[in-house]
Amino acid sequence: MTVTSDTSLQQVLYDFALTDSNNKVFYTTATKTEKSDDSISKNAIHLLNDNDPFATILETVSTTLTTIFTDEVTLLKSLPHLYQLRDSIVVNVDLSLQDYSIITALKDLNIVSLISNDAATAVTNAQLASKVALERHLPVFHFINFTIINDSEDIIPDFQEQSSNEAELEEEEQSTLEQFFTEQDISFFELKAKGSKPSVAIVNLSQYGQSIAQILPPTASIINVNVYRPWSIDQLLQLIAPSVSKIVMIQGSYKDDSAEQHHSFDPFLLDFFADFQKLVQRNIDQVILTKIGQLPIEAIADSLDIIINNAHKENPVQNLYLGKQYQNQTDNKQYIDLLHSSVKNVLNLEAAYIKVLKQLFSSNLEILNEYSSETVNSNSPEYGFGYYLKQNEIRQQLIDLIKSSLDVSLFAGIPTASNLVESLSKWLKFNESFNSQQVEEANKLAEQIFDILNSNKTNSTVSNILKLAPTVDEFSFKSHWLIGSDAWSYDLGNSGVHNVLSSNKNINMLLIDSEPYTSKNKVAHKKNVGLYAMNYHNVYVASVAVYSSYTQLLTAMIEAAKFNGPSLVLAYLPYSSEADTPLDILKETKIAVESGYWPLYRYDPTKEEEDDETHGFTLDSSIIKKELQDFLDRENKLTLLIKKYPIVADNIKNSASDVITRKQETRNKAALDDLLEGLSGPPLHIYYSSDGSNSINLATRLCKRAVARGLKATVLSMEQIILDELPGEENVIFFTSTAGQGEFPQDGKSFWDELKSSTIDLAGLNVSVFGLGDSKYWPRKEDARYYNKPSKDLAAKLEVLGANFIVPLGLGDDQDADGFQEGYQGWEPHLWEALGVDNVDVPDEPKPWNNEDMKLNSDFLRGTIVEGLNDESTLAIHPYDQQLTKFHGCYMQDDRDIRDIRKAQGLEPLFSFMSRVRLPGGKATPEQWLALDKLATEVGNGTMKISTRATFQLHGILKKDLKHAIRAMNSTLMDTLAACGDVNRNVVVTALPTNAKVFNQVSEMGTEISEYFLPKTTAYHEIWLQGTDGRDDDPNWPEVFANRKEGPTKKKTLVSGNALVDVEPIYSNVYLPRKFKVNIAVPPFNDVDVFAIDLGLIAIVNPDTQIIEGYNLYAGGGMGSTHNNTKTYPRTGSEFGFVKPEDVIPAIQAVMIIQRDNGDRQDRKHARLKYTIDDIGVPQFKAMVEEEWGKKFEPSRSYEQFISNHDYFGWVKDETGLNHYTCFIENGRVADTPELPQKTGLVKIAKLLQKNNSGHFRLTATQHVLISDIEDRHLDEVKKVLKQYKLDITELSGIRIASSSCVGLPTCGLAMAESERYLPVLIDEIEEVLEEFGLRHDSIVMRMTGCPNGCSRPWVAEIALIGKAPHTYNLMLGGGYYGQRLNKLYRASVKDDDIIGILKPLFKRWALEREEGEHFGDFVVRAGIIKPTLEGKYFHDDISEDAY
Repeated sequence: MTVTSDTSLQQVLYDFALTDSNNKVFYTTATKTEKSDDSISKNAIHLLNDNDPFATILETVSTTLTTIFTDEVTLLKSLPHLYQLRDSIVVNVDLSLQDYSIITALKDLNIVSLISNDAATAVTNAQLASKVALERHLPVFHFINFTIINDSEDIIPDFQEQSSNEAELEEEEQSTLEQFFTEQDISFFELKAKGSKPSVAIVNLSQYGQSIAQILPPTASIINVNVYRPWSIDQLLQLIAPSVSKIVMIQGSYKDDSAEQHHSFDPFLLDFFADFQKLVQRNIDQVILTKIGQLPIEAIADSLDIIINNAHKENPVQNLYLGKQYQNQTDNKQYIDLLHSSVKNVLNLEAAYIKVLKQLFSSNLEILNEYSSETVNSNSPEYGFGYYLKQNEIRQQLIDLIKSSLDVSLFAGIPTASNLVESLSKWLKFNESFNSQQVEEANKLAEQIFDILNSNKTNSTVSNILKLAPTVDEFSFKSHWLIGSDAWSYDLGNSGVHNVLSSNKNINMLLIDSEPYTSKNKVAHKKNVGLYAMNYHNVYVASVAVYSSYTQLLTAMIEAAKFNGPSLVLAYLPYSSEADTPLDILKETKIAVESGYWPLYRYDPTKEEEDDETHGFTLDSSIIKKELQDFLDRENKLTLLIKKYPIVADNIKNSASDVITRKQETRNKAALDDLLEGLSGPPLHIYYSSDGSNSINLATRLCKRAVARGLKATVLSMEQIILDELPGEENVIFFTSTAGQGEFPQDGKSFWDELKSSTIDLAGLNVSVFGLGDSKYWPRKEDARYYNKPSKDLAAKLEVLGANFIVPLGLGDDQDADGFQEGYQGWEPHLWEALGVDNVDVPDEPKPWNNEDMKLNSDFLRGTIVEGLNDESTLAIHPYDQQLTKFHGCYMQDDRDIRDIRKAQGLEPLFSFMSRVRLPGGKATPEQWLALDKLATEVGNGTMKISTRATFQLHGILKKDLKHAIRAMNSTLMDTLAACGDVNRNVVVTALPTNAKVFNQVSEMGTEISEYFLPKTTAYHEIWLQGTDGRDDDPNWPEVFANRKEGPTKKKTLVSGNALVDVEPIYSNVYLPRKFKVNIAVPPFNDVDVFAIDLGLIAIVNPDTQIIEGYNLYAGGGMGSTHNNTKTYPRTGSEFGFVKPEDVIPAIQAVMIIQRDNGDRQDRKHARLKYTIDDIGVPQFKAMVEEEWGKKFEPSRSYEQFISNHDYFGWVKDETGLNHYTCFIENGRVADTPELPQKTGLVKIAKLLQKNNSGHFRLTATQHVLISDIEDRHLDEVKKVLKQYKLDITELSGIRIASSSCVGLPTCGLAMAESERYLPVLIDEIEEVLEEFGLRHDSIVMRMTGCPNGCSRPWVAEIALIGKAPHTYNLMLGGGYYGQRLNKLYRASVKDDDIIGILKPLFKRWALEREEGEHFGDFVVRAGIIKPTLEGKYFHDDISEDAY
């Protein structure tokens, strides 16, 4: 092919690509108008950079050759797709930003990478790329600096004729890729210039290679990198002169990141460290990376001098950046910043394990192969182990010398000679048998010895010792660790792992495995190093995961260090890319652990011979993978494990084939049930996919009605469909709800994924589909397609596959007056008609049970709870009992993060229970805190949650542990009765640390209200507390329960006829229509959101006596709502008037009775007190309350204006002289992390309070903890613990202080999006914006929930994000700063990535335009950004069209 002189290099490469008629060519540009030459446009496919071009390309790749022309920014944005590049693909990448970091950032893809900085190389590499792709069937990156080449006016050479030897390769075994390049006469590196006496070799990966070569001094040589992958350090070293002792890598870089500590970890640098030993053999004593930005021609010589001079310095700058950052590419800044932060991010992730080591061993830790070590600059295990052995050799010489010096006469002239000899003898004993528990004592002794020796240097014996050990380090004892990656698992011999394990030396290895579970099948030849190590029987082995069990991680680290011999800790840290967040890693970790892919265990061979049923092996997770099981079988320990962990026995039996077996058994049982019914009609198979209960209920009801008409009906979940059998099922009905953005619910996804890619013939199948959705859920016109999308897609696919629709698609809409029932009632009759059973006489159908029927027939909240608890065949309980256990303070939940993996294993969801404590006033004793902490660790998920109702929640309690957990709580005089359910729930009062007298009054009132309105059924005592239980920690628990005066009722009531029965004098046997909540506030603090609740009490305090004279009562507040359903709305309470303290309970009872008798018991979405008040009207409802009460409300009294609704952190002293400290607990999650070991810290505090016999805990409604009533004499020791465990953090941003979140995913069954796990991440980003505008310390009330039910009271926040679908939220603005005003929808369906972009200009306006002291919520209303919501029933009015 001949090149003309006026043709650009781009055009030449395009023409070359198009010479192959089978080559499919793509090119990408930023805009449609930015097309290339007409000849290209006619023969290549044009894609836009921002339209995910690689997704399109991968769907349409050619079977022969595909060529792509793009730029580095688009390539980086397409990173997820690059893992899928296969076969013959050439990607030509324009280095338009002059940033070569993209090349090294993609190193781990191991895709052939060619680099061209001049025209001749570009032509050669273009032909080479094509040849590699065609003959080796591999993808190739060709990075080309078109800007430099075109500016240089180089003559573009002709392409050489080439022939493919693909046929020969099919006949012969292919050579290695490196051999292939050698056969093509291609060098990975090019020696551009060499001085006469080079001592510095410059390895160039920048645009300045040619310029530097022209001015190179005699002391240097320069080598260009032409092929970056595969990487060959051997070829590079062949080009480096023997006189060279310094290597400087220069890399073109868009950004100056020299101030960041991660610079020395750049991927380019790691390429050299991977073969560090070879550099050592060549006497290379310095490897430096220098990055170069924009350099004018005249500055290149000076820059070269700086580079060479820096290399010769004794302490060279390791993160040198020369030139200016490129300023003219601002549009691409976010992508380039992502590229430059990738290494930093991954190190931050992996630092979690390093932090734990440093916390445990502090200054006694020695990481033998840490990059930042002053003496070791290698990550090679052999290097680190060799370094350790060298230390040991020196240590042994010192030991031998000291052994020969244990004679007092040798230390003549030293006053303490005898003590010195005694100390040296003790030091020798430490060396003979040392473990990490002795490290403090041993190092203290070492310091004492060294001080004596150092003070007596004139003694000849001392002088000899100090020659060998000149510093205290030679006498010290360390915990020695080698830290590596899962790369060491591929070749255990060559990686050095074998040498360490077989050495019998006291050294520890930490191997961090970053391979996500979801990509596990892509990795081959990876050895299970844990099993390999256990086979030695003299190595401690542990498998840990910091994002699964922090406690188990700490235990393993300590045991490993204590073990006298080699130890191996396998640490899991899965991430797909360096941009993964801790939340991403948490989810991946949970899946891996729960599936058994990464089991948590500890193996201590010293316990093998002990009388221990585990024989040294402890399984810390419940599921075990097969290869580990095989090892245990071989070691004859599995039976012992099964005795200790019965769940293991069941989980081991499950395999992939069991899924089909389970489905078939389900089908067989349903068929058998049909036969037993003796029916003769045609079959009708009903399948449902549901994200709640509506689809299930419809399907179940239809099945009953079909049976009544003589049909052989079955009802099953879609996940139980066997697609191959579907054509023979004759008549099939599908019900599906709509999840997320028009997605199938969880239990329908696998069926839909299988069906949509299937070509199965359904010509003989009669079908119909009914869908359930909400036409206003996604209110924008362009989002209308999401309405009932699953049912529409399913119907369309069934039609394509030839199915016969006996009834057209039916759609139910939640927006209809009767909800989805309106559409369903018109659809069902057509079905009976189509099946020929419309005229069949059927008996009257019993009315479907609802919550009211369930309560009425529950025998005062008993139901079949006991039977369900005793049923060991499932982790769940009956749906009716799930409703009843709420009254007992328990919600059944499952871990939604791992639903899919358990389904793939044929397992039911991992059902567990959340148990909530009734804690009126939020006060807890140290004993209660310790009991809950123990339960959280032993039977919960390892954390405690402080709820927005100032109480404790424990999550993750399995059914088998639930009774024990509730008994344990009651043993410390806490119960869970009425913490949930349709009753008065936990009474919340203001925390008020500054005023003990007033707090005690409201706390007492809260307790009185809670006790008075406690359900009087004896069911709670009977089910949970009655009698003894083998798991009780103390045999006296039943006596504690019996002697408690308050709390659950223990004895039934004697009525006429001498009958003992349960009686509910206030609630009746159907209890309330919905939940009922009471909050008490003390102005000026509204930390309880008194207006947002069913019944709020504002304390009126006499300023002189500090006596509460009474309360202003507000009724009808409530937060629950449904997205876009105008029949539901949040509401603030209506003012009823003033009540005296003695009238508070009678007034509340009157409100409760009117609600009991008038609340909506048909529609639970309309059953809260707020709707009853609005339906009746405030004046009429108030009059009804007064009539029931027998008194009138007095006019409300004035009170000090509220100033906030959040907590204040730090120490305060009340009027009695006692001290109180408010701890910030983000979103109420009390947990241990490497950064914040708060759970352990609060346990230490509890034990301290116990020891001092003073103080208590106080929980707040904004999810924080007060340590209260601390005497001055105990302050210092409390402060010491707070500091040690990071509980003394008070310097927080204004928005973080006032933020709050519900639990959300993964445990809440109602959550549609993340909340608790995402809010801290979002606030990190918001803080950066606020800092920019000088607003960091300005308070903004921000709340987040995973659904619209409003557990964190988001509807009164200044900013609220309400989960709507995964990564999608409704953004609300304009709530009152102290909770007095509802907010309003500002933007619907906002993606999480867009939140900052929407809020930033609003914050800027607030900073510039606000009035003195004006809060953000008030500002956005005054500025007209949002309309105020003046009353709950107008919540949906005045929403801007821009919101959608």
